[in-house]
Amino acid sequence: MAADEARKLEIAAVLREVRERVRARYPDNTAGTGAIPLADVMPVVHARDRAEAKVASIGSVNPRPPGLVNKVIQTCKRTVARTLQWFVRDQIEFNRASLDCVQSLLEALNETNRAIQSLAGQLEKRLDQAERKADELTAEARELKDVRGHWSQWRQEWERKLSINEIQFLRSVADLQTGFSHRAMLMEGTFRDLNAAQHKDFTAALDKARIEIQERLWADLDKIRTQYERLIHNELRVMRQRVSATAPLPGFAPSPGASGIQFEEPPVDYLRFADRFRGTEEYIRNQQKRYLGHFEGCAEVLDLGCGRGEFLECLREAGMLVKGIDSNAELAALCRSKGLYAEQADLFHYLGELDEASLDGIFSCQVVEHLPPGRVPELISLSAAALRPGGKIVIETPNPECLAIFASHFYLDPTHRHPVPAALLAFYLEECGFGKIIVEYLSPAVESMPSLGEIPEPFRRAFFGGLDYAITATRL
Repeated sequence: MAADEARKLEIAAVLREVRERVRARYPDNTAGTGAIPLADVMPVVHARDRAEAKVASIGSVNPRPPGLVNKVIQTCKRTVARTLQWFVRDQIEFNRASLDCVQSLLEALNETNRAIQSLAGQLEKRLDQAERKADELTAEARELKDVRGHWSQWRQEWERKLSINEIQFLRSVADLQTGFSHRAMLMEGTFRDLNAAQHKDFTAALDKARIEIQERLWADLDKIRTQYERLIHNELRVMRQRVSATAPLPGFAPSPGASGIQFEEPPVDYLRFADRFRGTEEYIRNQQKRYLGHFEGCAEVLDLGCGRGEFLECLREAGMLVKGIDSNAELAALCRSKGLYAEQADLFHYLGELDEASLDGIFSCQVVEHLPPGRVPELISLSAAALRPGGKIVIETPNPECLAIFASHFYLDPTHRHPVPAALLAFYLEECGFGKIIVEYLSPAVESMPSLGEIPEPFRRAFFGGLDYAITATRL
């Protein structure tokens, strides 16, 4: 029984598969096409099958009852059929070609039915979408109609409220105007009563102000007189210094054949040394841009110890005529390769050869610490002689008040000799006729040594302040 049931299920599955293939090959006329009828190809299929059966039976012999007579008759028929085969060969080929043509037409008709069925399905979807869209448009039109109705009602209400607010506003303006007129009349009467007393008070205040102005004027005149006396005193002192500057300072006469000194440079690649321990050219140039404001309006500026030419480039970009000197021939050549005006020279000899009052500004960065201590005032004196009145000098050097420079910075350069305290350098500038002296401390040590942040701030500010300082002064 189980084998019969399994056999039935297998036969049912085969029939279902055959039925699905037939439906796919020959679409149903009523399957989802709506109002579009499909051509019925089943009569053509049956006629084709009958014609194929007839073509297949050509040349066959009709069966008869067995026996000797049947055998003789069948042998005769087969002999006649073979004899006439050459005659009916073309007819057989024609019949088969006709059946192939019918088969092709049947396939084309089936393809047409399938295309029509697909188009009918798409048409139904489009019709459904169109109906939904029409419903949506109908709903929107209904809403728009409702909005128009509400808008007419809202506009009438708004115009009514606007007219009410306008009336209230005009009433408020009228009330304010009436109140202002009343108060103006009251104030006019009050001013009339107080006019005499106020005139007396105003006269007394005017007399007091006149006396204060006179006192301030006399105080300003006294201050101006003091300034002029100080200026005359400074000019007399500068004149005395100029007279004494023509003779060498005692104990610091230059060697025969030279007016200055030559730095004792170590036998190393100084450009690589500067990149390693001082900083890249871009870094130094950005740091020295802070000094451009001091030379604003200057026409001719001299850079003493120009090095790689960082400040010369800054001044050239600002449109100034700049010159630089350096004792290192390689550095001077590097500056000239950048199109800068620089030459190798001893700074004391170069300053001594300049005309008096021929410069508007002098800049010296990290130079004075390379000099013997006794030659620093000589440098200041020569700079004062070369500057015009009002000329600026800016000197940057390590700050010996910061103990951190002796632990990590100052002795990295073997050409350093002695640091110069800011107070001593300011004294030299005063002695040589400079005024408006300002000291600015740079590069706080705590930035490069974060551990100093643990020290109390007053102690850190006193002994671990800026690693460098810049001193600016104006030629009187």
